[in-house]
Amino acid sequence: MSKNSGLTTDSLLRRRRIVETVAVTGLTLVAVGLIVPFIAIENTALALAMRIIYAIGAVCYTVARMINVNAPGDSSRLRRLRRMEMWSGFCFIIGGVFWFYNAHRFSFVPFTLPVMRDTVAFTMAGAVIQVVASWMIASRMKKEASGK
Repeated sequence: MSKNSGLTTDSLLRRRRIVETVAVTGLTLVAVGLIVPFIAIENTALALAMRIIYAIGAVCYTVARMINVNAPGDSSRLRRLRRMEMWSGFCFIIGGVFWFYNAHRFSFVPFTLPVMRDTVAFTMAGAVIQVVASWMIASRMKKEASGK
């Protein structure tokens, strides 16, 4: 029996809206934190602020994806696909960790591009996982709705 079996349909939909809002906010912070340093490559204070914004966005996104929004009647495949979205959040968090680590390791480099190499790679991996999971969830929900 799942934890959400006692939730009404309205409260489950409300929970899903809240989770999606937090996840989209987290993704927006990740995107802003990643893009802004490319505009001002030599500004180390701005790079630090964007590192923090990226990390906050990655944590917000991951926490939102860890919350169970499955209905009691959802298939196990749909549950696994929703869990897959959580892994994209872990990629974002690992990217943030590498950004802080590389900033300390390459503190002598006057601009931010070499510092962000691993962060960009993990962010792209997380983005691919998120896009694929979102597409597959939408497809699976449509398939299950037409089958009922």
